[in-house]
Amino acid sequence: MKYLYCIILALLGRVTTAGAQTDTAEAATGKKVKKETGFDRFNHKAEALFRILPVPMYSHSTEAGDLFGLAKFNVLHLSKKDTISKPSKLSEVFTISTKGFINASVSTELVFKENQFIVISYINYKKTPEYIFGIGNDVSRQSEETVTEDRFKFAATGLTRVAPNVYAGFSLEISDYFRVQPDSNSFLIRENISGVKGGWDVGLGGSGAFDTRDNRYNASKGAYVIGTLMFYPHTLGSTYEFGRFDLDTRKFIKPWLNHVIAFQATTSITWDDVPFYDLAQLGGDSKMRGYYLGAFRDKTLIDGQMEYRMPVWNIFGVAGWVATGQVAPAYAKLSWNQFRLSYGFGLRIKVDSKSNTNLRFDFGFGPSGVNGFYINFGEAF
Repeated sequence: MKYLYCIILALLGRVTTAGAQTDTAEAATGKKVKKETGFDRFNHKAEALFRILPVPMYSHSTEAGDLFGLAKFNVLHLSKKDTISKPSKLSEVFTISTKGFINASVSTELVFKENQFIVISYINYKKTPEYIFGIGNDVSRQSEETVTEDRFKFAATGLTRVAPNVYAGFSLEISDYFRVQPDSNSFLIRENISGVKGGWDVGLGGSGAFDTRDNRYNASKGAYVIGTLMFYPHTLGSTYEFGRFDLDTRKFIKPWLNHVIAFQATTSITWDDVPFYDLAQLGGDSKMRGYYLGAFRDKTLIDGQMEYRMPVWNIFGVAGWVATGQVAPAYAKLSWNQFRLSYGFGLRIKVDSKSNTNLRFDFGFGPSGVNGFYINFGEAF
């Protein structure tokens, strides 16, 4: 939390020293334009720095402890001549935790030729002690186990527009899980669970998307749906042969002023010989916030959340959400009384007014002491 305090105090402190200087300017029409305050001038300088320098990241969860790092996030247009394409995204993250977690990743979302083509990619290396309660939705923290592992992952999806707001394309994933070391008496060893010795994931599949959002990274209206079907056969080099389907649906409503109500529902299903590290996992910094990602995992996942986003003053805003979800071995095994609860609130600081991009600080909670704190760029969804 100290990064949150430092950033806020730095912003407010600079505003105080800048003062409330105002200058009255005349527009070409002879009308007065809005006066620029010292706070506005500071915002312009801060935004310029955010485009160049990485910012500190911090998160905390009960299982993973404190995580520190640096993040760089840029929203940009690939071509000055292309005034129709929506902005592209380039994001880099490096983090390390007090419990030995190391993570380095680069992700992109590139938009070409007047929104005709979209390339989404992700390159990641992580070395982590994973915390797993077991497989299923009815496991508890008392059964927590630690699994250390290294992973290198590359994933890419290429989409082309086939109709207004409709995209279709192909997806590729190559992952290597190595140095997998569970506890000596782990259920993964006792039950010979797939993945206990690590291995390769090499998958191909297809993706389809529907997108009417007014802003890809901080939408206030519109809808977004993306589905991906992947197959990991031995013939491509996968150690384990399995399949996976993911569906992400979102809806954004602006009821009044600049307030936004955002909805998201997702589901994942895996089948055949799925290694434990590829099972559908509940939690993280964008869904079911407060829950450690992967503590609850199984072949099927369903979750949903609703978030209210409200501007407060100038570059500052707040958000609050409630979410629910569960994992199960199959859709038929989902139960109404097994849904887990997540709720929380967050602070938003606008770091790029041109693309309306925020730096977010989220506090997530759940029953029985579940909690998490996250600093990241962009909205959770």
